[in-house]
Amino acid sequence: MQLIHHRLCPHSRFIRVALAEYGIAPELVDEPVWERREEFLAVNPAGTTPVLIDDGITVPGAMVIAEYIDEKIGLERGNQRLMPGGLEARVETRRLTHWFNDKFFAEVTDYLVQEKIFKRHLPAAAGGGPPDSSAIRAARANIRYHLDYIGWLLRERNWLACERMTYADIAAAAHLSTADYLGDVPWDKNESAKNWYARMKSRPAFRPLLVEGLPGMSPPASYADLDF
Repeated sequence: MQLIHHRLCPHSRFIRVALAEYGIAPELVDEPVWERREEFLAVNPAGTTPVLIDDGITVPGAMVIAEYIDEKIGLERGNQRLMPGGLEARVETRRLTHWFNDKFFAEVTDYLVQEKIFKRHLPAAAGGGPPDSSAIRAARANIRYHLDYIGWLLRERNWLACERMTYADIAAAAHLSTADYLGDVPWDKNESAKNWYARMKSRPAFRPLLVEGLPGMSPPASYADLDF
């Protein structure tokens, strides 16, 4: 498998961790999506990461890839499957996975990545320049209620969607890890969410994310600390 990704793209991180949970290490190809290269647009006209290429099949988009992985690999993994077996649990897993990949992204990580990373690489005519402080403030305000929602879910469950880890946990942790790299997660605001994330970042599948960095942009010291 080959995965076209960006290191701080939360959707790419979601797929990387999911594959790692199944013991799969794809060839990683970094894509500067802000350049909108013709070669990449020919692979994925949406111009977004991640894109999985497997056995000659091109699979674009995090949720499409997640379903592809589940059909090809997950069905054989029994209790290790990232999509639970029960119908109600699968509905809840899909609902929450979409919540973080769509809603959390639109309200938090998209702002942070666009303002703090992509705009550094764009010319002024294409929207580049210094970060928009109002957008960053909005992301920092929005992330608080998402942390509260995670804490609320964990009052009745061991994991976010049901009693075992699913795609929902990986999606939430992937987006939080991006925000955490950029120093924008107020972990002191919800202890339950913080303890759950500590469990996620302690998993072997998560460790490759914690040792990577972007040139010229280092994360806070607590980012890779399992006892943060």
